[in-house]
Amino acid sequence: MAATSPAAHFREGTTAARRVRRSGPVLHARLCALLTAGSCALHLWLAASGVHGLWAGVLMLALAAVCLPCTVHLWRHAGVAALHRVSGAALVMVALHAAMLFKAGGAGHAHGGAPPSYAAGQSEHAWLLLVMAAELATALLAATLVARLRRQQPEPA
Repeated sequence: MAATSPAAHFREGTTAARRVRRSGPVLHARLCALLTAGSCALHLWLAASGVHGLWAGVLMLALAAVCLPCTVHLWRHAGVAALHRVSGAALVMVALHAAMLFKAGGAGHAHGGAPPSYAAGQSEHAWLLLVMAAELATALLAATLVARLRRQQPEPA
């Protein structure tokens, strides 16, 4: 068969899926993309549910819109620029959720006739910590994938 036929390309491993597998760490990139996609889906669900109010819902829609193109790019190509954007966005999300955690930290402290603790706030704190852990894991995965991709590139002579 000629080298230009589709069957020859398939046997030689020139399909898009095989090129991706041969060009770098696919599982690492896909795991990072899945975490980012999960974050996008969670932001979309929270925005649609309206739990956090209108302004937070609009902000979550904007965050999902910003993260979605990078998720697709990570799934297909695992480019360093997309990884930098994902790790940067994840670290910004950690800082934002940490600020929310510190702001909510005073919810359990009360004076006067109010109860000394706020049980619902403890559950909210746990969720914020869980979100921060997931975002830190995303940033760590993206940073280690950047390191792996740079290590695989040949040194310039």
